[in-house]
Amino acid sequence: MSTAPVDPTTTPAWSRLTTLAAGLEPDLRGWFAADADRVERHTHVAADLHVDLSKALLTDEVLEALLELAEQTGVAAHRDAMLRGEPVNVTEGRSVLHTALRLPADASLVVDGEDVVAGVHQVLERIYAFARRVRSGEWTGATGQPVRTVVNIGIGGSDLGPVMAYEALQPYRDGGPEVRFISNIDPTDAATTLADLDPASTLFIVSSKTFGTLETLTNARLCRRWLLDGLRAAADDGSVDEQDAVARHFVAVSTALDKVADFGIDPDNAFGFWDWVGGRYSLDSAIGTSLVLAIGPERFAEMLAGFHAIDEHFRTAPPERNVPLLMGLLNVWYANFLGAQSHAVLPYAQLLHRFPAYLQQLTMESNGKSVRWDGSPVTTTTGEVFWGEPGTNGQHAFYQLIHQGTRLIPADFIAVATPAHPLRDGDTDVHELFLANFLAQTRALAFGKTAEEVRAEGVDEAVVPARTFPGNRPTTSIMAPALTPSVLGQLVALYEHITFTQGAVWGIDSFDQWGVELGKQLATQVGPAIAGDAEALAQQDASTQALIAYYRAHRGSSSEESR
Repeated sequence: MSTAPVDPTTTPAWSRLTTLAAGLEPDLRGWFAADADRVERHTHVAADLHVDLSKALLTDEVLEALLELAEQTGVAAHRDAMLRGEPVNVTEGRSVLHTALRLPADASLVVDGEDVVAGVHQVLERIYAFARRVRSGEWTGATGQPVRTVVNIGIGGSDLGPVMAYEALQPYRDGGPEVRFISNIDPTDAATTLADLDPASTLFIVSSKTFGTLETLTNARLCRRWLLDGLRAAADDGSVDEQDAVARHFVAVSTALDKVADFGIDPDNAFGFWDWVGGRYSLDSAIGTSLVLAIGPERFAEMLAGFHAIDEHFRTAPPERNVPLLMGLLNVWYANFLGAQSHAVLPYAQLLHRFPAYLQQLTMESNGKSVRWDGSPVTTTTGEVFWGEPGTNGQHAFYQLIHQGTRLIPADFIAVATPAHPLRDGDTDVHELFLANFLAQTRALAFGKTAEEVRAEGVDEAVVPARTFPGNRPTTSIMAPALTPSVLGQLVALYEHITFTQGAVWGIDSFDQWGVELGKQLATQVGPAIAGDAEALAQQDASTQALIAYYRAHRGSSSEESR
C-alpha cells in the first residue's frame, strides 16, 4: 500500500470504544434475560458455518463502534486492494493472493498483465495428474513397487498446513498412500519417521519455495541418504542407480528448478507456486500436494471450494453480517480495550487436534508486529497468543484458568453436528455426550455460578468462594454439519480473514515475517562455533560461549556415530 495507514487511536470510533470499555459492566445473565432477540441478532451464517456471537462481551453500542472503527481504518478498502492483487505486502513489495489459489477455473484475475487464475489451474492440473498416477499405482519406485508411503519434508507453513489437514480429513483418505511429515531439524524427527518404512515404496516431497530452507534441505539430504542406503542394502549386487532412484522417489514443491535439478529431482516433477503466496497461507497451493495424494483431487477441489465460499462471504457480506470481520473486530475489542493477551481455540472435534497449532503460525506470525506498514511504530498493542487443545482434553488441563483465573481469555469453540465415527456406549450416543460438554462449557463460562447458587447446594460456607464462578467469560461458538473437506477450507479461510481484519485495523503488514529471520541468520554463524571453530567461538557473547562449552564437554557418542 502506498498510502500511510490510519492510526486507529486517532479515530472517533477508538475514542468511543475507550469510553464504552471504561463503563462496561459485563452481565451476560442480565443481557440474555432482558433481550429475547440477542441470540438471533448475534448469530450468523457463513457458507456452512453457524457462528454464535451472543456470548461475546458485546452490546449494540460496542458493535456499532467496532463497525465504525473498521470503516474509519479502511478495512474494506484494504481487503479490496488485497483481492485485486495490489502489493499490500509492503515490506516485500508483493501482492497477497492466496485467495486466487481457490478461484474457480472460469474466473479471471489479471495482475501485472498476467491472468493468475490460469496459472493456478495449470499447476493444479499437473498436481492432480501426478496424484492420480501415484494413487493408481502407475507411478512406481526404482524397484517397480508402487508408492505406499509419502513423506512430506517441509517446515512452517510447508508442514503445519498439510499435517493439520491430513489429520482433519482422516475419513477421506481412502485409496491414497499413508503420509508422514518431517519438519524439525532435530535428527530424531527424521530417524523416527523413517524407522519402519520400506525405501522401495516411499516417495518424498521436498517442499521449499526457494529450495534453500536450512531445515528442509538438511532433512531432504538425510532422507536421500536413507533411501540410497536402503536400496543398496536390498539389491542383490549392492548397487543402485542413484540418479534414477532419486528421480523416482523424490518430487519437489519449489520454484527454484535449477536447485531442484542439482539435488537430483527431475524438474518435470517439481510443482511451483508464486511469491504472492506466503508460507502460512499456502495449504491450498502446491504445498498441499501431499494432501492431494492422500484424499484425491476431487476432495482437494472440494476443500478449495470451501475456501472460496468464505472468501466470497468476506468480500460481499454487509459489515454487520460479515463473520470474519465481526470476529476480527471482537478480537481487537478484547485485546485493545479489555486487556486480553491470549486467545483459546478449542475444537470439539478430535480430528482438528492440530488446528490450534496451525492457527498459532497463521495469527502470530502475521500480526506479531511492532511497526506499521509504513515503518512507523504501532500506536497500540498488536497480536494475541493463540493456543488450544481439542475437546474434553482441555477441560482436564487448562479450563480452570479460563473459568476462575484472573486473566480474560476469549475462546472459540468449534464443533460439528455429525461425527466422523458415530459410536454408542450402551444407550448413550457418545457424540451427544461430547457435545453436551461443548454446550455446557460455553454456558458455564458465560453465566457462571453465583455464591447464592453455591450456598443453595448446602456446601460449607468456607468453600463457597472457591466454588463460585464469575461468568462473563466471552466465547464464540462455531458449528458445522460435519468436518468435510469443504468445511475445513471454510474454517481455515475464516481465520485467515479474521487475522487480516485485525492487521488492517492496526495498520500492520500481516504478510511479512521478518521476525523469524534473525535467529536463522545467527544460527549459520553459531554453527561453526559449536563444531569447534575457535575464531567463530570468540565472536559469540559470553552466555553463548558458556553454553557451547557445556555442550562440547557433555556431548556423548551417539549410536549412529559409534557405528
